[in-house]
Amino acid sequence: MPHGESWFSLLPFHQRFLAFAHNFGKPFREDGLTWYAHEDPGVQHIYAALFVLGLLAIVSVITETSIRDSKSDLVPPAKLTIRNFVEILVGATFNMMRDIMGDKAARYFLPLIGTCAFFILFSNALGLVPGFLPPTSNFNTTLACGIVIFITTHLYGLKVNGFNHIKHFFGPMIGLPWIPLMLLMFFIEMISHIARPISLGIRLMANMTADHMVLTIFLGLVPFLIPLPMYVLGTVVVIVQALVFSLLSTVYIGMAIEEAEHH
Repeated sequence: MPHGESWFSLLPFHQRFLAFAHNFGKPFREDGLTWYAHEDPGVQHIYAALFVLGLLAIVSVITETSIRDSKSDLVPPAKLTIRNFVEILVGATFNMMRDIMGDKAARYFLPLIGTCAFFILFSNALGLVPGFLPPTSNFNTTLACGIVIFITTHLYGLKVNGFNHIKHFFGPMIGLPWIPLMLLMFFIEMISHIARPISLGIRLMANMTADHMVLTIFLGLVPFLIPLPMYVLGTVVVIVQALVFSLLSTVYIGMAIEEAEHH
């Protein structure tokens, strides 16, 4: 399959959607008047993200239906089911969050962090299927996830701590003679916070791109036994990257809503 293409390229409306994307996803030339006609606007991550969202919707319906069936709760199933898988992932995410931000905050932010965990995990895992590209290998997808966490961090930081959330950017309030130092601290803190969603996006995108590239190379060279260790390594990367994103997101939000205790 050509580089940058996937099974989604076989969709009947792919060429029309690609032509549509050319009108909105192209950078201008240096003269600012004409488009770069030779560049691919990149729509595979959109297909893959929508596919993952649809898959998660199906998993959600199956899980909710199973939970509503109270009879099945009397005897645990003999093998792993979709509901058990969801419960394991939700439980692991909640326990990780509770250790960082406490029980009350973990319950409140579980829908957000849990959604990120499911979306990123399923998106990463899609790259293990030959012929598919993980949406998380595109910076547009990972940056969007990082921006959601960034907005949530500061929105709830302001909601919980009020002006203290802004005041801590200046460091210790030590008097008028130290205003230049306080302004420098504010500038450094702003850069640090703005870099967070970018670093979240780049870390996830770079690791998934490298993982998918290595796996694709080995599949192309020897499509049988040799790629098996790469699949094992790829599975580890898929899980670890979802965990790292969820962990850092929890830490950022937890720090924002607890800063009032330090002022």
